[in-house]
Amino acid sequence: MMGMTAVKVDGTGIEAEEPKLRSRPIAATIIMIGGIVVLLFSIALSISFGAADIKLSVVWDSVLHFNPDLNDHQIIRELRMPRVLGAAMIGASFAVAGAIMQGMTRNPLADSGLLGLNSGAVLVMALCFAFFPGLPYTYLILFSFIGAAVGAGLVFGVGSMAKGGLTPLRLILAGAAVSALFSALSEGIALYFRIGQDLAFWYAGGVAGTKWEQLKIMIPWVGAAILGAIMLSRSITLLSLGEEIASGLGQKTKLVKLIATILVLILAGSAVSVVGAVGFVGLIIPHVTRYLVGVDYRYIIPCSAVLGGLLLLWADLIARMINPPYETPVGALIALIGVPFFLYLARKERRGL
Repeated sequence: MMGMTAVKVDGTGIEAEEPKLRSRPIAATIIMIGGIVVLLFSIALSISFGAADIKLSVVWDSVLHFNPDLNDHQIIRELRMPRVLGAAMIGASFAVAGAIMQGMTRNPLADSGLLGLNSGAVLVMALCFAFFPGLPYTYLILFSFIGAAVGAGLVFGVGSMAKGGLTPLRLILAGAAVSALFSALSEGIALYFRIGQDLAFWYAGGVAGTKWEQLKIMIPWVGAAILGAIMLSRSITLLSLGEEIASGLGQKTKLVKLIATILVLILAGSAVSVVGAVGFVGLIIPHVTRYLVGVDYRYIIPCSAVLGGLLLLWADLIARMINPPYETPVGALIALIGVPFFLYLARKERRGL
């Protein structure tokens, strides 16, 4: 699947060479160009659709010649644009975080929602609502990072305690246990402090409440993290082949894993602080991308960002279309696809044992 690692022998011993990877750069280029075009069209379509349908020409006019006196322009600028742009950015964040985790851990079931990051972030946000009401969003996003880090640390710690070390199955079981614990604690805090209404949005998952203030803080973090992931993509590819191979090719594996973990925490923490505990985006998209472009993370990571943005954008649009004027939770809609996909992967991995 990934090809064999070539070696060369000289008088000093054996030195590893770059492995030949199965990759499709042409397919990746088509996905990037075509995906961005489709993404831009989807953004315009999603902005135009809502309780008050707005023509695409009005959407375009509001972008180029915004008039605060026009009601449609106000709806587009203040309500729909941050929601739609937030959906695209958050989908890209979850997808890239999932791709990094799967490559770094060599675990095809890795995803921020399955490994405790999302539930950890929601738990810390519940504590913030309970003890520090009215906390500015800047601090919420910072605490969301901390919660994601605590969740990931507990999952990896619990999974490593068993005899035989950390395996993909133990990692998933530990993730399920920690996520269940954190969710129960969050619900208990919500009931005791009567903040269930405030946390309901984060439990269900959705982009309806996204504001420009959140995006202004989130864009630099997410943009820098995705750029960092692209710069680290070659090292992630080598890690996905095995730590011994990566070390043999001169990679500082511990440093790469540390940087990759920080990038995942930034991406997952930022996304959860806006959209809530939406799972499975980081599980589904990297697998679809690998199928389309091969196993080279130089192509997987940028293509995952585009496809992840498209998935959450269309999920949000469909969620508004199912039962208007009410909205179906985006998290539940994606779970309808994600749960069967997860079960398929789990069964496939079990056969491979």
